Amino acid sequence: MKTEWDYTELADAYLTRPPYSEDVLNRIFSISGLKEGADVCDVGAGVAHLTIPLAERGFRVVAVEPNDAMRANGMRRTVRFPNVSWVEAGGEETKQPDGAFDLVSFGSSFNVVDRRRALDETHRILRPKGWFICMWNHRDLDDPIQAEIEHIIKRAIPEYGYGTRREDQSAVIRESGLFDDALPVEGAALHVQTVAQVVETWRSHATLHRQAGDKFSAIIQSIAEYLDSLGKNDVSIPYTTRAWLARAR
Repeated sequence: MKTEWDYTELADAYLTRPPYSEDVLNRIFSISGLKEGADVCDVGAGVAHLTIPLAERGFRVVAVEPNDAMRANGMRRTVRFPNVSWVEAGGEETKQPDGAFDLVSFGSSFNVVDRRRALDETHRILRPKGWFICMWNHRDLDDPIQAEIEHIIKRAIPEYGYGTRREDQSAVIRESGLFDDALPVEGAALHVQTVAQVVETWRSHATLHRQAGDKFSAIIQSIAEYLDSLGKNDVSIPYTTRAWLARAR
């Protein structure tokens, strides 16, 4: 299925991306009160980074993913879960029935859809008083290693920006008129990777890929050379998982 953001070349690199904070996930599920057996639609499920913890908690998960390569990786990673099914569809048109879900989730995908249309679609497929969540992992840009990587990127792309993925999502949720006020939930996590894994993770960075164009390979090479110059086998990467949780009206 064709979308504006094409993740085909990034699908394998996505496998190295970090998991979401367990503390954040636990707080979300505590607030929402979801119990084992709840019905969840995970939109833009990618390679199943959010789908897996949803399935592990015993929810029945419909994973919606438009990209064939991403969906194939996600299906391989979740083959052990009988409570997960996959659908080729997008966030604005999920192909799901009205009022079918207790929760609709967007893990690092709400920024690549038309957010207002996706909220309309989310509200349509949610049960009364069902829950919407969107979340991302944000690198700590005050960390010296991450700060230097930012310098590498902005030397190549002075106008580089993160789009909506680092914005507060409260306003767009509120302005839809479909949900109660959003509850922000965040928590820190430390992810340790080999230098090779860090570089591979950067190859999956769709926002960078989209803005870099033909400079992308050179930027990745510069990041790799910088990390090699540190003389370390492993790199500790501080993240903050940031989520917004809202109940349907």
